[in-house]
Amino acid sequence: MHVTVSDILCCTDFAGMSMGSTAPSPITTSTTHPTRTNGIPPTAYALQKPITAEPARPTILHLGHQITYNLDISARLESQFDIIRPLPSELNRRTFTNHLRDKTWGNFSAIIKPFWGTGGEMGAWNEELIHLLPSSMKVMAGAGAGFDWVNVNALAERGILYCNGAHASTESVANTALYHLISVFTHATSSFLAARSLSAKAFQNAHTEIPLISHNPSGHTLGIVGLGNIGFAIAKKVHLALGMKILYYDVHRKSPAQEAEVNATFHPILESLLPNCDALLLATPSGAPIITARTLALLPRGARIVNIARGSLIDEEALADALDSGHISAAGLDVHANEPKVNPRFVKMNQVCLTCHTGGASVETNIGFERLVMENVEAVLQGGEPLTAVNRHLMSDAYGHSMSAANNGGVDGVHAAGVNGAGREGVRSGHPVNGSSMDALVRAQINVNGH
Repeated sequence: MHVTVSDILCCTDFAGMSMGSTAPSPITTSTTHPTRTNGIPPTAYALQKPITAEPARPTILHLGHQITYNLDISARLESQFDIIRPLPSELNRRTFTNHLRDKTWGNFSAIIKPFWGTGGEMGAWNEELIHLLPSSMKVMAGAGAGFDWVNVNALAERGILYCNGAHASTESVANTALYHLISVFTHATSSFLAARSLSAKAFQNAHTEIPLISHNPSGHTLGIVGLGNIGFAIAKKVHLALGMKILYYDVHRKSPAQEAEVNATFHPILESLLPNCDALLLATPSGAPIITARTLALLPRGARIVNIARGSLIDEEALADALDSGHISAAGLDVHANEPKVNPRFVKMNQVCLTCHTGGASVETNIGFERLVMENVEAVLQGGEPLTAVNRHLMSDAYGHSMSAANNGGVDGVHAAGVNGAGREGVRSGHPVNGSSMDALVRAQINVNGH
């Protein structure tokens, strides 16, 4: 007897996936019967009448929580592809590696990780995991704008696209940057802490002393490292809301029209940018530290630093020393070098605004992450263009041409329209930088997503 996948109704529990749900539902899939759905809410295993063999449908490996918000897109995906959802207990590094090696999940064509907080329990996607992927694998899509946890070069070498959620978090991260910028100019953290101390003395001290050291951001100069999708969104908010002058350093210069939109001045090397900054904001991906004792010394005394990108971009001990000496007057840090641990030196400093890597945290961001993850995979498996591939410029792909991030509007593939209520403009303008004077270290940090 031959039975196809679509003859089987699986026993996934859909009770936790109501349309009104506001939190991801638990995963109930068993190892013995990995969930393969066909768009029909299943209730029990049942074998139906055998039918003739059908062409095998592509299989998607779904890591982490179920889809919570975009149920219509999820149903559309399940009508076209087989979905396997491993148990949470199968996602630890050792077990997950063994399953890949043993081909427990067969020859799947795609991996999706639609929720940033789950699905990454196996740790970094390095050569150890990537070389175990089946030859049928075409695309991997994950929530989040950053992708320092996956070796996109190694994926490209195997002809596998990696698509991120770059556009989905733009608005939330830009808002967080604005919050931190205001805080470092106005010493808002000192005021917050004094008010919460329930100490009348602390309250009175804050009330009388903060006005002597605070400044309005308007008229001051902000330097942005990485004027990609997120960096440009920050620049627009800062320009319109705070009235700051904007300088920027990036490996790809914006078009004259984009520079004029935010009244931004381009600097071809980091060293020329730093001495002119009243505040410096990092909006570029992770890697070796950009902010070190050497680069801190290039900033004017009293400058401020904000980091909404990755904690590894800053030598935290060097920054703490600069804060202690007064060379840096304040800092706003949403990201940290040893997350979830925060540097204890910063905790003791009232001039440092600290948040818990929540820059992109919003319901709207999660909705956008889900959508981009599913639509990227759907497009690729249907032979179409990916929306937000970050490594396509590194490979000659199935579409018959090589891509360059500088020549396609920024994010590889087509623009991701409709995320966060509106399409986002491309990350890069395609205008090259005078590479002869580019700082090699920072050049390696900034890529097609700006975060």
